Amino acid sequence: MPTYQQFNLPDAGEGLTEADIVTWSVAVGDTVEVNQPIVEIETAKSLVELPSPFSGVVTKLLVEEGETVEVGVPILEVDVDPDGAAPAEPSEPVAAADAVAEQPSPVAEESATSAGAGAPAPSAAAAAPSEEGSGAVLVGYGVKAGSATRRERVEGSLEPIGGFEASGDYPVLAKPPVRKLAKELGVDLTTVTPSGPGGLVTREDVEQQVKATAAQTLATYPEDDQPWLASGTTTRDGRATRVPVKSVRKRTADAMVQSAFTAPHVTEFLTVDVTETMNLVARLKADRDFADVRVTPLLIVAKALLLAVRRHPEVNAAWDESAREIVYKHYVNLGIAASTPRGLVVPNIKDAHRLPLHALAVELQNLTAEARNGSTSPRAMSDGTITITNIGPLGIDTGTPILNPGESAILAFGAVRQQPWVHEGEIAIRWVTTLALSFDHRLIDGELGARVLADVGRVMQDPSQGLVWA
Repeated sequence: MPTYQQFNLPDAGEGLTEADIVTWSVAVGDTVEVNQPIVEIETAKSLVELPSPFSGVVTKLLVEEGETVEVGVPILEVDVDPDGAAPAEPSEPVAAADAVAEQPSPVAEESATSAGAGAPAPSAAAAAPSEEGSGAVLVGYGVKAGSATRRERVEGSLEPIGGFEASGDYPVLAKPPVRKLAKELGVDLTTVTPSGPGGLVTREDVEQQVKATAAQTLATYPEDDQPWLASGTTTRDGRATRVPVKSVRKRTADAMVQSAFTAPHVTEFLTVDVTETMNLVARLKADRDFADVRVTPLLIVAKALLLAVRRHPEVNAAWDESAREIVYKHYVNLGIAASTPRGLVVPNIKDAHRLPLHALAVELQNLTAEARNGSTSPRAMSDGTITITNIGPLGIDTGTPILNPGESAILAFGAVRQQPWVHEGEIAIRWVTTLALSFDHRLIDGELGARVLADVGRVMQDPSQGLVWA
């Protein structure tokens, strides 16, 4: 007797409650081995491949690609004792949703019945719906010859049709239901080409106009240039696309709302001359010891923040609401907010406070590359302690960043620009940027926040200050 085992969606890490099924690597009838990758899932953290816990033959895929599944829900069934042969077909439908999708139409049912009785199968033409019919035609009841032809349109002046005639208020012939449909879809009836008798605008004419408008809109804004539209559904009028909120973007939104309405945010700002930082970046780029990494001002900002945390360790904390305790952390996992096609992710550099500048540059480069190609692991996005969001490359001067949940502070690094600045008593063109530090006011008061921000600014203004504090 075959023995069936179901594989329930496991927690891929960090207490996740659900995941999206991205791609199945197996199909019904495939033979699988223990630890063979069977499905790729997307969690709030990253893309993860799940291995099979069983060996045997796949009998059912219980969840379709694209569906969101809660942890613990069965997603796969395997016959672990197939007696040397997999069943040709699973004994039941693949899933409840598939049961609906795979219900045979009346045409298919009758066709199967007739075939079973020895009757000849109907031709494709007999089973196909007519262009203007209302749907499928039952076998044995073909469309009558000529029934799909239209009456010839009357050229010239419009004649009253069915009591509906053109007037000053209604310059187009159309019945009330059609006018209502056009109003709902935002279609101007005067732009519709009528196909009904005597120039009557039909429902099909309105819908055809909507399709034409949608095609024109998508030609102007092609979906290939807007990958975020790929999983959406275009509205009937073609003027908008509705995309389900799921995966990373859904969980990021939930986390940001929770953070914004749980932790009392305070943001402080500092505009600082970073000319010496820019000079240091130029020197490091020419240094052979840094030839294998990409050196940017973000590297110096990261080091400056780590030095500031070292001087003010109480800023590196978390608020435990359930225990009503403040958790002071003796390590710094430095988060770097990264925008990716999947949404905003915040991976972090583990024990960043222990790293010398070159090692920090290597970790920063690797972290950025993994975030962009979607290979960031769940571990890399867990247990962050403080975060930097680099908005400068987008040309933004500053902002009021929202705390990453579970953290007490986040630093926004704005655009670095050349501008007039008073330097040594004279006006000179200097490199200038604005820093913004948001923090949880339950943990950090205004003075502590100001001291941390000022220390970051001092290192940015004079990187040699870091040697004093290191």
